[in-house]
Amino acid sequence: MKPHLLLAALLVATPAFAAEPVVWRLDQTASIGGLAPTVLGAPKVVTDAGVPAVLFNGTTDGLFVPANPLAGWKAFTVEILFSPAEGGLEAQRFVHIQDPVWRVMIETRLDGKGGWWLDTFLGNNTKGQPLIEPKNVHPTGRWYWVAVSYDGRHMVHYINGVKELEADTEFGPMTAGQISLGVRQNKVFWFKGGIREVRFSPTALAPAALQRAL
Repeated sequence: MKPHLLLAALLVATPAFAAEPVVWRLDQTASIGGLAPTVLGAPKVVTDAGVPAVLFNGTTDGLFVPANPLAGWKAFTVEILFSPAEGGLEAQRFVHIQDPVWRVMIETRLDGKGGWWLDTFLGNNTKGQPLIEPKNVHPTGRWYWVAVSYDGRHMVHYINGVKELEADTEFGPMTAGQISLGVRQNKVFWFKGGIREVRFSPTALAPAALQRAL
């Protein structure tokens, strides 16, 4: 095979040229994913069972990361290892991904009785799809992997690899933007609890491939 034809074949066939997953481990506040975030308040690095996490106080703590790993992806999965604390606001936006048009919101709702449920949203200012069911209550004060996936048509959210809700919707692709952790980007709906890790995958992962808390 001629060299230029061989190179073209390799470019098509080699998976290395596809987008790779992005993993942010929150073991400090000065750098997240190799980027310097804007720090609001004084989020603290704590260690639980020997593993670091960033703790947010629910009133003033937040991190704004100047990047959007989802930019250009037609399909994706966002996974977060987090622990919601009791005593925070009823509605808390602990992950907010925003570009000039689209946003991804991953939120908790607290019932004031030691329970919470997941609220996710894909959309923009004129249309969007929320997924929320107050009957799907989980105890606060524990670590959970939550995930929201989108395959270009269908949105699903999970807790510890278990599907809770799904719906068809139109979304994206997103462009360059930023991500806030611990608060919505207009600095309301502050999160109380810990975040240990955030993962971004360029495909809608199957349930078996999702992270699970032990």
